[in-house]
Amino acid sequence: MRDLYRGLAVVAVVAAAAVTLVVVLPSEPDEVVAGPVTAPPAAPSSSGSTAPPSPAAGDTPAEPATPKPGATLAPGYTAMEALYADPRVPKLTGKVKRMSLSAPSRRVVKDKRTGLAVPDLPKPWKTHGAAPFTTKQVLPKVRGTSLRGMFVTCPLPIMEQESARDTALLAARWTLNHHPQGAKISWLASQPVKRGWMLVYRVTYGKHTSRAAVVIVDGGMSKPGLAFVTVPDAQRKQWRDISRVVSGVRVLG
Repeated sequence: MRDLYRGLAVVAVVAAAAVTLVVVLPSEPDEVVAGPVTAPPAAPSSSGSTAPPSPAAGDTPAEPATPKPGATLAPGYTAMEALYADPRVPKLTGKVKRMSLSAPSRRVVKDKRTGLAVPDLPKPWKTHGAAPFTTKQVLPKVRGTSLRGMFVTCPLPIMEQESARDTALLAARWTLNHHPQGAKISWLASQPVKRGWMLVYRVTYGKHTSRAAVVIVDGGMSKPGLAFVTVPDAQRKQWRDISRVVSGVRVLG
C-alpha cells in the first residue's frame, strides 16, 4: 500500500507540473493567425486634425478616376488646351498681319443685350429673324446652296478668357458650328480693338471657302459681346463688307 500511495503521489506531482506549464507558456499571437492588422489612426496633431489610417499591408491604393472633358474638367485641362489640340484651328502666330480699318459706319444696329452698336450693312443685306442671336442680317439666298452671308451679334457664347485675344480665338473656333462639316480655319488678320479683339479668317470646306470674322468687345454687360460675320465664296462680292463689320463694332453709347 505504501508503494501504491507513493506512485499516486508521483502522478499527482507530474499532473500539477503539466498544469503549470500550460499556464506559463505564452499563447500564439493573434496577428499570426489573422494576418496583418491595419495600423491605428495617428494621434491628433496640435491643430486638431487627424492623419488618415495607414493602408493595410498588401492593399493597393485606388487610382483616381479620369474626368471626362465636357463634364468636370481635370485639373490643368483648360478650354485653351482644347483649342490648341483642335486640328481645325491653326496656331495664331506673330506672322498674321493686321489690316487697315476704315471709318465706322454712321448707320448702326443697336444691341442692348450686348451693349454694342454694329454696322447696319447696305443692300443686298437685310434684317432677319435674330433667334437664337440678338441681332441678325443676311444676304439673299443663292440658288443651289443653303449657304449665304450672315452677320449676327449676341452675348459671348463661350467661356471668357483672361485675355481678349484668347477669347476671340475660342469664339472663332465656336463659329465653325455655323459652317459646313469638316471646315478648317486659316488666319488672315488679328489685332486689338478698343475694349476687345478682332480676327479675320478663311474657312475652307471641300472645294469651297468662306471669309469670316469675329469681334469681341466688352460692352459693359455681364458678358462681352460677340459680332460674327461669314460670307461664302458664292457671294464673294460681299467679302468687302467684312471690313465694314470689323471697323464698325463699338460700345453702345
